Amino acid sequence: MKLADQFVHTLRQAGVERVYGVVGDSLNPIVDAIRRTDGIEWVHVHNEEAAAFAAAAEAQVTGRLAVCAGSCGPGNTHLIQGLYDAQRSGAPVLALASHIPATQTGTGFFQETHPERVFGDCSSYCEAINHAEQMPRIARIAIQRAISDRAVSVLIMSGDVADQDAVHPTGDAPFVVEHATPVPPTAQVQALAEAINAARTVTIFAGAGARDARQELFDLALTIKAPIGHSLRGKEAVQWENPYDVGMSGLLGYGAAYDAMHEADLLLLLGTDFPYTDFLPDTPTAQVDRDAGRIGRRTPVSVGVHGDVRETLRLLRPMLDEKTDRTFLDEMLARHARTLENVVAAYTDDRRQRTPIHPEYVADVLDDVAADDAVFTVETGMNTVWAARYLTPNGRRRVIGSFWHGSMANALPHAIGAQLAQPVRQVVSMSGDGGLAMLMGELLTVRRHGLPVKIVVFNNSSLGMVKLEMLVEGLPEHETDHAPVDYAAIARGVGIEGVRIERPEDLRDGLARALATDGPVLVDVVTDPNALSMPPHVSTQQIRQFAMAAGKTVLAGGVGKMVDLARANLRNARALG
Repeated sequence: MKLADQFVHTLRQAGVERVYGVVGDSLNPIVDAIRRTDGIEWVHVHNEEAAAFAAAAEAQVTGRLAVCAGSCGPGNTHLIQGLYDAQRSGAPVLALASHIPATQTGTGFFQETHPERVFGDCSSYCEAINHAEQMPRIARIAIQRAISDRAVSVLIMSGDVADQDAVHPTGDAPFVVEHATPVPPTAQVQALAEAINAARTVTIFAGAGARDARQELFDLALTIKAPIGHSLRGKEAVQWENPYDVGMSGLLGYGAAYDAMHEADLLLLLGTDFPYTDFLPDTPTAQVDRDAGRIGRRTPVSVGVHGDVRETLRLLRPMLDEKTDRTFLDEMLARHARTLENVVAAYTDDRRQRTPIHPEYVADVLDDVAADDAVFTVETGMNTVWAARYLTPNGRRRVIGSFWHGSMANALPHAIGAQLAQPVRQVVSMSGDGGLAMLMGELLTVRRHGLPVKIVVFNNSSLGMVKLEMLVEGLPEHETDHAPVDYAAIARGVGIEGVRIERPEDLRDGLARALATDGPVLVDVVTDPNALSMPPHVSTQQIRQFAMAAGKTVLAGGVGKMVDLARANLRNARALG
């Protein structure tokens, strides 16, 4: 057995079914070993960056280890964006970075880099295999670390090692894939209970770490009469059917979350590492997180609890005094409903019928016609705004994006990984034209592998988020726009069905037919480049600068069906009153 075979057999023991990458030189022995091994395939992409994004998405939709690879020098350095995305998203990914021959290291050899330096910041584990004696031990350590840390492991394998004979047996010891649930110390939970009992009003702000604690979260809100806001990553777990919902805070926020956080006596952060400190209040704050290193790093906390959110809330509930005054909760629910009603009033049927098509309308219709269990992969930029405000979570849908790393060009390669991992599930890439242009070669990957991905391009011939950033800073927009491009024609040119939609009356039928089509479809929707979205709270100076720089149509941002939830919650609150 060669080392390449041993490496691939170790991947199979970890349940790996595919490796994303571009074949070439130092990777050839690995690729050939995959060819000869049952149950695993090489997924040829057209840029290693896409390989890493695809692996990140696969890991997020399955919860299992995913693998990508890059050949020596420029091959593996292309992985860097996707690996940063995986690391910051908590996706268990193993990256194989093949390297020049070990005997040439340090000589300035052709394509020589220093992968251990390049990948150190975007991984939890990064080590080199320079001798056959290191295998399979180092590979097993890397895999176990990726699974256990929910992070990236990078293995660097010199080009002259993979063809060496294996020295040690591969073995068949199982990997540990189930995670222990961290139970918080009783004293910390008691301190949290005392802080909540002492506060007249409390607001809960929940993130992705509260995903498994929905019922406990709602029980807590009922007990202490607290409104619940959420982060972007917490939206799909927290917002749906939430009778205490007051929206989302942050740059993409909407509703009354910001007000509720700032006007409460105590802010309770649950399973969120919300990074935008400008949106966090100076009021007393408590934080619960399974990663103790995150506690207090965004804002000072008066009470910190290290533990799983669900386990913490289970222990907390018997220690709490039930609050009887609903005034603060009901006021925030009413304010949330009024805010959304005002936005809907501004977003009239007339706007839905105007040309160019408004991107909000595209997202709204897409939300209607997509499957109840669809996976949406979302481009960084304005598409993230529309996804945050229009895609309706229901407990079965997934929304994946580069929400922490913020890389452009993520949507299509994310969709490739999600679709390969779950081939019968509907996968929709909400691509921006700028991001699609960056990694347009991945259309060839979709075609090559016959993936039924549906690519909806918000084509405004502009870098919309960059334009907004410049305007808010008081700068005239510059180099944010480009000449119109017919992406549907490009799709047809590579063998993918392409549909171009320019009129709003064609949108619903066009999207519905595309989603119902077997195989890949690219829907090129020409959208209004002047439809920009402002966050719910900006400074007076920012508004003044924007007014100086902009002769644009700025919307407060649509909210889709969230207004229906807000209305229902308000009716229920009035009935209780």
